[in-house]
Amino acid sequence: MAQSDQLRVPEPARTDAKSFELLRVWIAHHDQHISLRAGVWKEPEAWGMMLADLARHIAAAFEQSENRDATEVLVQIKAAFETEIQCPTDEVHGELAG
Repeated sequence: MAQSDQLRVPEPARTDAKSFELLRVWIAHHDQHISLRAGVWKEPEAWGMMLADLARHIAAAFEQSENRDATEVLVQIKAAFETEIQCPTDEVHGELAG
């Protein structure tokens, strides 16, 4: 991965000594690859809240970069999420790192 392909670390994460990375997602070899810090929350619902926050950030990015309605983008994201949960297009691979 080229250095220029890496995303910027947000200022609050750089300035908080207790910050940590939660999730990384790459596209490589025409597939999605994920690295995550699995033991952060004891309750799975917390991951749902994080995914909802992430979806709102993505919708806001579409609004800012493409002048699209964030609410409609969020509806589209949610519909695709529900479809993918019900009928996955790929299998989950990998294991927890020790």
